Amino acid sequence: MSAHSVEEIKQGSDRLRGTLRQSLADPVTGALAETDQVLIKYHGSYQQDDRDLREERRQSRLEPDYSFMIRTRTPGGVITPAQWLGLDAIATTYAERGLRITTRQAFQFHGVIKGRLKATMQAINAQMIDTLAACGDVNRNVAVAANPLQSRAHAAVYAQAAALSEHLLPNTRAYYEIWLDEERVAGSGSEDEPVYGQAYLPRKFKIGFAIPPVNDVDVFAQDLGFIAILEDGELAGYNVSIGGGMGATHGDPETYPRLADVIGFVTPDQVIAVATAVVTTQRDYGNRAVRKRARLKYTLDDRGVHWFTQEVERRAGVSLSPARHFDFEHSGDRFGWVEGHDGHWHLTLRLLSGRIQDGPDGAHLTGLREIARVHTGDFRMTPNQNLVIARVPAERRALIDALVEAHGLAGFRTASPLRLKSIACVALPTCGLAMAEAERYLPTLTDKIEALLSAHGLLDAPILLRISGCPNGCSRPYLGEIALVGKAPGRYNLMLGADHRGQRLNALYRENIDEPQILAALDPLLADYAAQRRPAEGFGDFLVRTGVVTPRIGIPLELAS
Repeated sequence: MSAHSVEEIKQGSDRLRGTLRQSLADPVTGALAETDQVLIKYHGSYQQDDRDLREERRQSRLEPDYSFMIRTRTPGGVITPAQWLGLDAIATTYAERGLRITTRQAFQFHGVIKGRLKATMQAINAQMIDTLAACGDVNRNVAVAANPLQSRAHAAVYAQAAALSEHLLPNTRAYYEIWLDEERVAGSGSEDEPVYGQAYLPRKFKIGFAIPPVNDVDVFAQDLGFIAILEDGELAGYNVSIGGGMGATHGDPETYPRLADVIGFVTPDQVIAVATAVVTTQRDYGNRAVRKRARLKYTLDDRGVHWFTQEVERRAGVSLSPARHFDFEHSGDRFGWVEGHDGHWHLTLRLLSGRIQDGPDGAHLTGLREIARVHTGDFRMTPNQNLVIARVPAERRALIDALVEAHGLAGFRTASPLRLKSIACVALPTCGLAMAEAERYLPTLTDKIEALLSAHGLLDAPILLRISGCPNGCSRPYLGEIALVGKAPGRYNLMLGADHRGQRLNALYRENIDEPQILAALDPLLADYAAQRRPAEGFGDFLVRTGVVTPRIGIPLELAS
């Protein structure tokens, strides 16, 4: 669908209502009208079909096997045990393949058929969770550092992020009318949208809050980032970064991944004003004519970071202070138990690709259900698709540990660093953009790369592996030390050389190659790494130092070491 038609659909949508009611009620098809397929994204859902069955159904003269993915809006990925149990029941009742944690700390439900879509939405809202603005050309779920190394600071940053998420919600009542049966009143369809205006944003918008020394949100991949600056353990404010984005299009040099620029420092009370100014400046100056050039990163490159920063300061009524020094150590999760400032404990579990279901590797869905029934703290989804069982009293650690062991959730204790750090997007069979496998291929790929690592004595090397079924970058592949970006079934671009802190993009090493070629390309590089690496040198850093790939730096080196 062209950018022009998407813009027309948004402007003529009656504030995101469109003909969704009629589409949902149409018994002839499992799909929505084409315009409503655009609008439902703003309500937190995508229409999809099972691509494994597409050809078989075509030959049988049946329409595709349509269903819907639903994504929650859960800022920072924090939910209560009661909410966990409610979402578990929803997944069991209405969806397929259990629960899935996304790289934006939300839940996704897959395989919901149209006839059950409204009931599912209502069940989610009954848990005091909504899906509004989880997708579409608006600010999406706000990501927040999840690793509880700085638990006092985490509480302050999380509260700030949650408040910003609420501030940036669309004002339209369409969501509540269509899904929750709120009565439409006079004036509906002309609701004031001071942030988004009549046509919302040119493209999606992502915000992340990071707390050094861990960059688990990959803050430089976000359109807008806030890097917490702590002084004596207390939150002093944030460095602001703008212009990150992972999406690209194969063969189109006008599109590319980009890391954000750090533009200055703000105090906590300035966050909402500055964020609103960034969003509205992008609303007014982002490219609405060419949709693939509509993200904030292209606005910055077309108009200049300096010009954009001045416009943000003018709109916010804020003069940014000079950015302050920070240190990121890595972009991964810290697994196992860690104690918080208040004596409570936090346990981070590894969940492969964020998928939570019962299977050969363990009864993960059942186990977390049992944990939720006895847990008195909360759960935190991480931006790396893992899960923190948070705020566990010391006397309940043994109980939680027993349930973790009994249900096969303790794999983090024996898994290799490569397996712990890997990320994959959903890809096939449901994502309409996927060109190759990702989530379903990750276990096989990990096994084969681990065999190479073992052969070279590198099983303990903390290499960051990411795989994406297409170049749009949902799994943030351009920040992987090793990354595969899908080109066609069974074929990928091999990207190498990002760093382990999320501060350098990788580069194309081999294009459009299959698995044997991928392994053949990696084998000698890993052998050289084993023989020539310096103490504590990451694989990506080694590849850059030895000239295998040319680095692409996205932030000023004087700010971050």
